[in-house]
This record gives sequence, structure tokens and C-alpha cells, in this order.
Amino acid sequence: MSDTTRGAEAAPAFELRNVGPGPDPFTPMAAAETEASLVVLFQRDYYCGNCRDQVADVADRIEEFRELDALPVSVLPESVDRTREWQAKVELPYPVLADPGGAVGDEYDQPSRFGVLGNVFDLVGRMPLAVVVRLDETGPTVTTTYPGSTPSDRPDIDELVADCRACLDED
Repeated sequence: MSDTTRGAEAAPAFELRNVGPGPDPFTPMAAAETEASLVVLFQRDYYCGNCRDQVADVADRIEEFRELDALPVSVLPESVDRTREWQAKVELPYPVLADPGGAVGDEYDQPSRFGVLGNVFDLVGRMPLAVVVRLDETGPTVTTTYPGSTPSDRPDIDELVADCRACLDED
């Protein structure tokens, strides 16, 4: 994984449609009522096989996240209908959010490559991003980011679990 960033900065607020389990629409502040942290997985697009593999790996370890009061959230830069089709294929046990046009991904600095071409075609340009967000009374705070530089450049699930544990330990 390249360029992992640790720190503490306010997380951009958002409200997105959720086609998976949980509230619709989804907001980090609403999740703060029951969770200590979020693992926000910004996907590349509908066709990305690495994205499907990553979210399946997280789903396989969902109980570890739940024990830490951590909620994985997958964000797809697609319409609600397209995101619903994706969720029907991957069947995730956590929120799956539609981010048409990728505006929330952009707010979180989801990496892109290949300039204008990459900005037009998500599968070509948009790279993966994983963000761990601590949720507490001060508001959502980004604690760790994992920006991918290639389609397969993603954090190990053990790293994400450890980051969620650290958020719980900070309380």
C-alpha cells in the first residue's frame, strides 16, 4: 500500500443513498449513534473486479469489525440503480452507497490518474481509496487514509481492523 496517511482532520460531511443494509439515506453522523468508526471503501466503478474482491474480504470478516463497533461502508461512483445492481451481485452485509458522479469520493481526495481521460472514465482513472473515520461527540474525524496508486493497491484487512481498534482505544 502506498502513501498511507495517519492524522486527524474533520471528515467531509455527506448524505448518500444506501442500497445495502442500514439507513437510507446514509450519513456518518447517523452512524455515530451506534458506531465508534467507519471504514469507507471508495470503489473505482461498477466493473472493477479488485473492488468486488476487497468488499468480499471485508464482508468475510464483518464480525471483527462489529466487535470493534466499526462499520464498513462501500461507496460506488454510480447511479442508485447501477449501485443496486452491484449490491445484488456482491450481497454485502453493510451499507452500499451510490455516489453518482463521484462527488463524495472527490471530497475525500479519491485518487485519479490519466488526467482528463481518467476523470471521464472511472474504470480507467479512478483509483481505490480506503478511509478510516473515528466517530465521537466532536464529529467524524479522518484518522487514516489509504489512497491507491494502481487498481489493486489496497490496504490489508488486518490494517483496517487495527485502525478501527485504535479508534476504539482513543475513546
